[in-house]
Amino acid sequence: QVQLVESGGGLVQAGGSLRLSCAASGPTFSTNIMTWFRQAPGKEREFVAGISWSANRTVYADSVKGRFTISRDSAKNTVYLQMNSLKPEDTAVYYCAAKTSWRIITTLEYDYWGQGTQVTVSS
Repeated sequence: QVQLVESGGGLVQAGGSLRLSCAASGPTFSTNIMTWFRQAPGKEREFVAGISWSANRTVYADSVKGRFTISRDSAKNTVYLQMNSLKPEDTAVYYCAAKTSWRIITTLEYDYWGQGTQVTVSS
């Protein structure tokens, strides 16, 4: 059984930075693809960024390109999301997700989900 535990959320002013972490426990083959999604109040959950096992493939939502960077430490089975130049519209609960198959997808069909970490950006 895979468990994903997010950390690093908090309150930050616009223009600031945060780094989220997602630690995965369980079989490493179950987390070939790891991604970040977010859900703002009253909105649907949306894709933010995804990364492959070897970190040679990354995908970003247009809204975060150039500001967010996803990375992973496969030895620790941990994925990170460095968020810079944060905006109030980035305020959301951020979820880590993982799946066994090898393709990064931007929809919600992931095998495992974390509980989420709140990110609040004040103006």
